[in-house]
Amino acid sequence: MKKVVVIGGGTGQSTMLRGLKRLDDLEITTIVTVADDGGSTGRLRDSYLIPAVGDIRNVLVALAPEESTFSSLMAYRFEGRDENELSGHSLGNLILLALTELSGSFMEAISNVSDVLNVKGTILPATLQVVTLYAIMEDGTIVRGESNIPKAKNHIHRVFYNDEVHASVQAVQAIADADFIVYGIGSLYTSIMPNLIIPELQEAIKSSSACKIYYSNVMSEIGETDDYSVEMHVNAIENHLGDRIDLVVVAEDEIPPEVVDAYHRQGQEMVYLNSGNHHYQVMMANLLTFENQIIRHDPMKIAASLQTIIERGKHVIHE
Repeated sequence: MKKVVVIGGGTGQSTMLRGLKRLDDLEITTIVTVADDGGSTGRLRDSYLIPAVGDIRNVLVALAPEESTFSSLMAYRFEGRDENELSGHSLGNLILLALTELSGSFMEAISNVSDVLNVKGTILPATLQVVTLYAIMEDGTIVRGESNIPKAKNHIHRVFYNDEVHASVQAVQAIADADFIVYGIGSLYTSIMPNLIIPELQEAIKSSSACKIYYSNVMSEIGETDDYSVEMHVNAIENHLGDRIDLVVVAEDEIPPEVVDAYHRQGQEMVYLNSGNHHYQVMMANLLTFENQIIRHDPMKIAASLQTIIERGKHVIHE
């Protein structure tokens, strides 16, 4: 059984996991960022001093074998016409908070919900600390807070933590045991990087003999990767991590012109792969679906592409 570690956060990571859980003979571990500081997650983090729970909640639901009443409840969000204490909160976030306070352990809270949902795989926070992400822009401006970084509408030079951050022991061990390490899909600087800049995770990845794979984003993100190519995404990861990527997976689907135009009007552009030699291999694959002029990664297409990579074997990937 092959061991795959998926590193990231946000909706892209959940989309990927919805496909990977369908693969047989695959042991899945996902390492999830806890740097989110917006919305319900940010409010609970600041009030109760717990790591960000939002991305953890999304991954729990994504890895549940089938939709159930409880998984639906985990995703339920309270709404109200008037601002109140519950307004905007996700019930899943509140459940994770309650279980953390009852058990005294964030890891045990995740494990308890995993058992109830019967998730396939292991879900690990990148760190058990309450962390704040910073970005230094190309002009030297420093922006504090994950949710504020894209709003700065500046060119990001790098992201960092101002305090000493330690990885969860379980996450480090999962990387050491991995056959394949997958970065993505997701926001480059605010979903993937918050994991990769933690020193113990960096060292574990650099020491690992696993095949390291990046699933490239399809469209640029406003305030984060404006005008980025695939190569620029890869360079940013490698520069932050201090380690090379072995294989980059790029969507080769033909995107309808009207969809591209719709994104262009919002300030987003396609992420192109430039021609030329790369020190990493490139795999082109059908990965996307289109509905209501929205580009989405298809979970089953992602799973099929990773299955192909696993079947080829590392000796093929490393030419």
